Amino acid sequence: MSITTRQSTKKRLTPVALCGALILTATLSTSLLSGCVVVVDGDKKVSTEMSSSEREKTNRATIAGLSLGSQPASVLSLMGTPDFDESLSKEGVHYRVLYYRTQRVHKDGLTTKDECTPLVFKGGELIGWGQEKLNFLQD
Repeated sequence: MSITTRQSTKKRLTPVALCGALILTATLSTSLLSGCVVVVDGDKKVSTEMSSSEREKTNRATIAGLSLGSQPASVLSLMGTPDFDESLSKEGVHYRVLYYRTQRVHKDGLTTKDECTPLVFKGGELIGWGQEKLNFLQD
């Protein structure tokens, strides 16, 4: 009786190749399973994908409802982080200017000051908003 031995022609994965394949599979699975996040803030639902026009409209409506004499902290709480925040002094008086985007001038994906409405605070109180109020400080 004769016994014939054959060697398998199939190649087996080395431990390093197997580990690499597992890492690749895990990476692809993670990126495919990610989704959209929605932030809930009190009564407001704000998607992380809020369009520029929605943001501008919301900012215009919120600014229209502001009251003179408001504190910066209450405005920041209501409107969130400004696009620009500046401090300046004129004749010994401290002013703070918060800029919020309210219009689109350039369709470039960037926010510039000419696309924002300035909110002007004097001594910690809101004294007005808009370009005319800002021009008053720069004269």
